Amino acid sequence: MRGNGLGSWPEMEPAPAAPPRVRGVKAAMRGNRHPARAANPRPGTRTGLSISGAIGLVFLPFVSGYYLSYLYRTITALISDGLTRDLGLSAADLGLLASMYFLAFGLVHLPLGVWLDRYGPRRVQAILLSIAAGGALLFAIADSFALLLVARVLIGLGVAGALMAGLKAIVLWFPQNRIALANGWFVMIGALGAVSATQPAEILLAPLGWRGLFLVLAAMTALSALLVLLVVPEKEQARRGSAPTSVSVAAIYADRRFWRLAPLSATVIGSAWALQGLWAAPWLTHVEGFDRAATVNSLFVMACALSAGAFVLGFAADRLRAAGVTQAGVLGVAAALSVLAQLALVMRWPVPPLMPWLVIAALGAGTVLSYAILADTFPKAVSGRANGALNLLHVVMAFSVQAGLGFIIEFWPSENGHPPMMAYQWAFGLNLALQAAALCWFAVASIPSGTPVYAASVHSRKRAVGSVTPPPIPYEAAIAAWADRVEAARLQLRWWRRAAIASMGLVVMLCVAALPLISPMSVVHVVMVGTR
Repeated sequence: MRGNGLGSWPEMEPAPAAPPRVRGVKAAMRGNRHPARAANPRPGTRTGLSISGAIGLVFLPFVSGYYLSYLYRTITALISDGLTRDLGLSAADLGLLASMYFLAFGLVHLPLGVWLDRYGPRRVQAILLSIAAGGALLFAIADSFALLLVARVLIGLGVAGALMAGLKAIVLWFPQNRIALANGWFVMIGALGAVSATQPAEILLAPLGWRGLFLVLAAMTALSALLVLLVVPEKEQARRGSAPTSVSVAAIYADRRFWRLAPLSATVIGSAWALQGLWAAPWLTHVEGFDRAATVNSLFVMACALSAGAFVLGFAADRLRAAGVTQAGVLGVAAALSVLAQLALVMRWPVPPLMPWLVIAALGAGTVLSYAILADTFPKAVSGRANGALNLLHVVMAFSVQAGLGFIIEFWPSENGHPPMMAYQWAFGLNLALQAAALCWFAVASIPSGTPVYAASVHSRKRAVGSVTPPPIPYEAAIAAWADRVEAARLQLRWWRRAAIASMGLVVMLCVAALPLISPMSVVHVVMVGTR
């Protein structure tokens, strides 16, 4: 059992391999005459690096690509006025242009995990960043909306692997007990791209314009691709004794340990991305009454909180792990803080208006814990697929929250040119209930299930037979595996019943908490809209 709180792969002890059968005594003597020779590594590959070498040769080249990924993600808001002025784009055009990045970003995630596990992060990241550099160059010279869309898709495809490739490289090159800390530094430095897309990019935008700015970004992206290709060494994987690389993404999605983590990680982190990326500004403007300058400054501070949160979460997980606290426990506490912060917004608790938003933004970096837990749960050979499978849920949840909150808010008529505060409270409250339910499920599902049946049977055989343990017969191993699955299903059924009771209590608690928000007029309005 490693220090993640969810278990490790595989759960059953593997059956010892039977010795190879030889024919005759002479054949046996010939087989033992010469010891087996280790396969020589391929030229240009390495089996390990020191910490300083891993930072200089692996971490820094990959984090430069992730920094650019964050910058490309948030730069559209800064250049929207220039695009509207030069190419006559409407608000709908700008929304479609921004969404094309995320569309390409999400579509490539599942095959991306397979590519990373099969070809390695170095080659995949170098090729993808080259595509992003071409997209940025096309964006700089585009003279029509169609070309802008194509360029934006190329950029989204090119930077889609920035996070996954970096996390895969960290798993390959860093010690197991330093993965959470390395993930924290990686996300923290990458999140500085969102900070750079505000006032720092505004300084370059004034003399260069949006076309000149994208020419600079294209050159930086091409340089990052060259760094990854020429500086990062190739990892020599062990060919014997490693986990099978034939594990599919479907097998990862079917693993119950994945679903102990995925609901909480997807709902809390995806909601944090959605709220910070879209709904923070309308809330601060329409609910808190901030003006344009105060809202922009608040978003800048939230971007800084996102970057700092990555470091704090990674550092805390690294230190607490040495004290015996699992990474799952750290993630659960952090998610609970995010839920409390959103509850403070919905219930209008008397706290500084920006404080809950700083907690929510910081939890957007909770991926440093989620991916560290996956690194402990699944073998390195399939870590790219596991990370990609989880990150796809993050992206899907972020866009579902963005679209769903907008749909809910539209149920209320505008007041003074914008939706009323009640609309935001109901929309945020429903999303909060979903996160609270996922938190309850995480707390229940993370409880250890005890010793596997197969392991117990092996120990009992050792006690019965003595020090000599015969290799298990194939059908005995199959029966033991089946008994383990039956016991796990019974245990899961018991915890599902407890989760249902906890969910019912949670619904009652949220209904009681929402009573101050409910007025007869709001109920009548919702009923009338629903019966149209």
